[in-house]
Amino acid sequence: MIAIDNTLVSDELFDRKFVCDLNACKGACCVEGESGAPLEAEEIGIMEDELEKILPFLTPEGRATIAQTGVFTVDVDGDYVTPLNNGAECAFTIFDEKGIAKCGIEQAHFAGATTFRKPVSCHLYPVRLAQLKDYIAVNYHHWPICAPACACGEKLDVPVYAFLKDALTRKFGEEWYRQLTEAAKLWRAQQAENNN
Repeated sequence: MIAIDNTLVSDELFDRKFVCDLNACKGACCVEGESGAPLEAEEIGIMEDELEKILPFLTPEGRATIAQTGVFTVDVDGDYVTPLNNGAECAFTIFDEKGIAKCGIEQAHFAGATTFRKPVSCHLYPVRLAQLKDYIAVNYHHWPICAPACACGEKLDVPVYAFLKDALTRKFGEEWYRQLTEAAKLWRAQQAENNN
């Protein structure tokens, strides 16, 4: 783990390679799993405020789910998460003509309807955050459905932290990300030295 400000970063962000391959995985992270995407408390208010702008981009099923539950539910761990359509995909999921799952919130953002891009937990994936006593743990999350992304990342030689530059900067800021890239250089140099 590498300490940067109030975070502890797993060196797997430097070691693992990752680039989403939606043609291979079909956006399975929006569909698979036992609960919806983790939400930060302040995101709930933003999503509620922006909901009328987002709803036209969602499926009828998603709109119905949100009308019933609101923009969030609480999972078995007591965490705020996006609601699911009948226990399946996230209520904010839409499907394109190829059957690839995409985020309706993000589509609304790209269309200029909202300034909110999507929940930061989705933007950060495959990184997951965990609040420790004095630190936020920044960890790589292993999930078999992301095997195509790992293969694509290896082929293109893109480490997780580089793939997630925009998301990590959104969450922690430009200075934090600059420190992360410096830590990555030191880590790579150390690995090269260890392998000699």
